[in-house]
Amino acid sequence: MKYLHTMIRATNLDKTLHFYCDVLGLIEVSRKNYPQEEFTLIFLAADEDVNYPNSTLIEITHNWNKEKYVEGRNFGHLAFRVKNIYGTCKQLMDAGVVINFPPKNGHMAFVRSPDNISIELLQEGDALEIQEPWVSMPTIGEW
Repeated sequence: MKYLHTMIRATNLDKTLHFYCDVLGLIEVSRKNYPQEEFTLIFLAADEDVNYPNSTLIEITHNWNKEKYVEGRNFGHLAFRVKNIYGTCKQLMDAGVVINFPPKNGHMAFVRSPDNISIELLQEGDALEIQEPWVSMPTIGEW
């Protein structure tokens, strides 16, 4: 058995792609519209995975109807390894993303996508030295 992808439903495709691609840095690797079924599938990969055909992907499903989805908390979360958790969190904050669980320990943080999907960020290798402002930042909402 091989893990292939995680599917996330997007209520607002522009906002969702802005978050995952422009802010988080994922790369769109394929897109297909299904007009008769009224949905679009977009597959995204992390930059280090984009050239590997067997890499894990995120499938963004955008149903063209205006169906409301309940909060994705029961989904769990997506996890990404990052080279510098502090730099990544700063970049996200500068883009207006709330850091729900700051990297107080230099190793782990959580944010939410526009559709309330929980995203875990994990420091590559050993935890970074504990730093301000992260260690003093409050945990906000659910993560």
